[in-house]
Amino acid sequence: QVQLVESGGGLVQAGDSLRLSCVASGRAFIRYVMAWFRQAPGKERELVARIYDDRYYADSVKGRFAISRDNAKNTVYLQMNDLKPEDTAVYYCAGKIIGSRTYGSWGQGTHVTDSA
Repeated sequence: QVQLVESGGGLVQAGDSLRLSCVASGRAFIRYVMAWFRQAPGKERELVARIYDDRYYADSVKGRFAISRDNAKNTVYLQMNDLKPEDTAVYYCAGKIIGSRTYGSWGQGTHVTDSA
């Protein structure tokens, strides 16, 4: 499994933009389905976006968030625009080898917090 390290979280206000990054160490990054999850206080962890040969977005972020990857840099990004207070959460990067049922690689999480 690859090791994942997220960065880019911080304090935000409604309407702000933020870009999260996740760098993977290890081989065969190109074979990994990469995803961003988030867990808000008191709520279950939810899938926000996923990328492999296509992209998936949760309904709550469609049109505002964009997931992308740079396989040459072993990095996946989450561009978050028009942030809302309900986007406050710990954001986790996750990866699984294509064909796997579960995500076997997880980052430590990065906080995105509404400063209001």
